[in-house]
Order: sequence, then C-alpha cells, then structure tokens
Amino acid sequence: MESKKSIIDSAIATLKLESEAILKLIDYLNDDFVEVVNAILSSNGRVIVTGIGKSAIIAQKIVATFNSTGTPAVFMHAADAVHGDLGIIQKDDIVLCLSKSGNTPEIKLLAPLLKLSGNKLVAMLGNVESDLAKQADLILNTTVEKEACPHNLAPTTSTSAQLAMGDAIAICLLEARNFQSTDFAKYHPGGSLGKRLYLKAGDIAAKNEKPSVSPDASIKDIIIQISKNRLGAVVVIDGDNVLGMITDGDIRRMLEKHSNLENIRAIDLMSTDPKKIDSEELALLALEIIRQNNITQILVTKEERYFGLVHLHDLLQEGIV
Repeated sequence: MESKKSIIDSAIATLKLESEAILKLIDYLNDDFVEVVNAILSSNGRVIVTGIGKSAIIAQKIVATFNSTGTPAVFMHAADAVHGDLGIIQKDDIVLCLSKSGNTPEIKLLAPLLKLSGNKLVAMLGNVESDLAKQADLILNTTVEKEACPHNLAPTTSTSAQLAMGDAIAICLLEARNFQSTDFAKYHPGGSLGKRLYLKAGDIAAKNEKPSVSPDASIKDIIIQISKNRLGAVVVIDGDNVLGMITDGDIRRMLEKHSNLENIRAIDLMSTDPKKIDSEELALLALEIIRQNNITQILVTKEERYFGLVHLHDLLQEGIV
C-alpha cells in the first residue's frame, strides 16, 4: 500500500508537468493559429474533427465544445474514415486532425485522402516534421517534452495539451462571434444549466396560485390564504394595485406584539415595499434577490401589476439553486 506522501507527490508532479506543458503552448500561438480561427469563422461548412486512439477521445470533446458554443462540428474516427466515413465531409467543411506523432498508420493513410477532397486540412500535432504536418495546410503545434507517465508512454500530457488548444480555439471563436449567455442557453435547454439561462420568474409564478387579500382582510382570512397556497405569503391588493405583501414571518412577529387581534387588518400588517421582480426577468435573478435580502419568496409583477409569487422552494425544485 502506497504512503500518503508518495501518492500526493506523484499527483503534484503530474499536475505540474501538465500545467507547464499547457503554458508552453503560448509560445506556439502563431500566424497558423490565427488563420485557423479566421478560416472557421469565414467557413460556410462545419469543422470535421478526427483522430485515432486517445486523440480521438479528445477530438470528441473538442467537437462537443464547438457545438455548444456556436461552431458546428462533427466527429469522424480516423480508422472509420477510410471505410466509408469520409462521406461525412462536405465541400465547405474544414478538417481538424489530431495526432501526437502524426505518423500512425491510420493517419498516414488518411491524410492524403483528405487532401484529395480539396478541404482545408488543419493538423493539431506534437511532431511538426511528421507525414501529417507535411500534408496539412495549417499546423497547430501541441508538442510536449514528455508524458506524465513515468515510462513516457501513456498519452497524458500530450492529450492535455490537445484539449487546452481545442478550448483556446473554441473561446476565440465564441468571442469573435459575440456569443452570449442567451445563445448558450439555446444549445443547453435541458438540465439545471439550461434553466439558469432561460427560465423566467414568470414561468415559475404562473404555476403557482395567486394568493391575495383586500386591505381590510382579517387575521383569520390572511392566515387561511397563506396556509391554503403554501407559498408563505399573501399579496394585499386593491383592484389591480399592489399595496403590499404579508408573509408568515409578519404574522409571527405580530402575534408576539399583540394579544388583541380582533381589529387588526391586512393594511396594518403588510410590508409596503416588498421585494419584487418583473415576470420577464430570469429566475436566476429572483434567486439572487432572495439570497441578498434573506427572504423566502418574491413578488412577481407584469406591467407593474400582480402576476404571482415565487418561493425559494420553487427554485430548488427547478434546480436553479
């Protein structure tokens, strides 16, 4: 069984080696890198990303990042490409080929075929003297001094470098396109991430009841409304006008101060300046307001009129928190 020190030391050495290799990529950012970004930006096609072995796995991640940030991309396995998958490539597509050595049999066979198609070939590789480098139109240099593997065999540092270079391209493209969080939401509609980016306060409030009482409502009527709707609050309205809001906390504080409740009305209890949010604002903003003010519910309005309530529990259920 390994000691704690030896395990931690090994992990530190790996992280240092890989982080240093990624920083070294800064020295490799040249005119070819700029041309790659501009070629993708001006292309009417997609980015076809290919590779073999561990590079193929990194290629799939780069494809996923491109697609989620507004750059259409497709993964093509280098081994399958020569058995029919070359048909994936369309005339306006740019091909990005990942390889550490640039000399594996599959890549040596594939590179000339890619050139025949007339598509721009970009090579992301760790050997700028390789067969792939000689075939490529543009080169992204991801050379590393050594793998983190003590035998310098298992792709570790080299794949980290490929991944980082892919991210660098994706972010350059994202910023050049002025890709916003609203755009990001279009590609991530599912799960809590998507909801944080597109779900509106009004979407949640619309699912709830709209508890309300008149200004002269009695304590009994107020408590019935709060209990009935399970939102911990009731809004005091006069016609279409919002006068204020009463929470269950307001009720408790009132009971501590008064023994005679007969003459107390909603207008005596309500907060005249409740925290509120427009129905078109993101639910995420509603959460921020709730957190900042240490409250559990927020009033939702539409065109300054009462639209509904959003409770902290609603945000929890939607996965916004």
